[in-house]
Amino acid sequence: MPPSLFRHARFETSIAKPAALPPGEGAEIAFAGRSNAGKSSAINTLAGHTRLAYVSKTPGRTQLLNFFRLPNGACVVDLPGYGYAAAPEKIRHSWQALIEHYLKTRENLIGLVLMMDARHPLTPLDQQMIDWFAPSGRPIHVLLTKSDKLSRGPAQACLLKVRSALKAYAPQVSAQLFSSLAKTGIEECERVVAGWLDLDFQTRNSSCP
Repeated sequence: MPPSLFRHARFETSIAKPAALPPGEGAEIAFAGRSNAGKSSAINTLAGHTRLAYVSKTPGRTQLLNFFRLPNGACVVDLPGYGYAAAPEKIRHSWQALIEHYLKTRENLIGLVLMMDARHPLTPLDQQMIDWFAPSGRPIHVLLTKSDKLSRGPAQACLLKVRSALKAYAPQVSAQLFSSLAKTGIEECERVVAGWLDLDFQTRNSSCP
């Protein structure tokens, strides 16, 4: 496999309040999704690192904005998972305010990678996130995670269904299958994000040691 766009990412900082956001240095790509959609696992898989982003079987464990610096100077920003109803209402409101402030005001944010469990895609909260973020004009790329839980036929049917449902947003919104367990979909995601960063994916890979 060629060197990854995300490989050698390093943890930079975590913030709990909008006022603590660090100065924007380099492009930022936000990773969002419902709690337990496999967001942290996907980040670890893309980075080729088993413990870069915290993975828990308990939904709602990512409570901060976590910044991971990529070798090219861009940042992956891991957002708290949304839709975790078991969290205290005060904490859920705090998470929501933090996510909304970041997504609305961060000038160097260039796109959103949105995780959806391939077995349960396009929940009302997922659709709400797309409808809320799309007017920014920034691209959204959907990773249909845990696709290994589906056989090939149903997985492809899910992808076609999601792409059809999102057709009205094209070409701003795109979608693909992804599996952290099977390590599939990595290069497709890299190509999309490389395009956001104005990087030539093929040239960059061929020039890497």
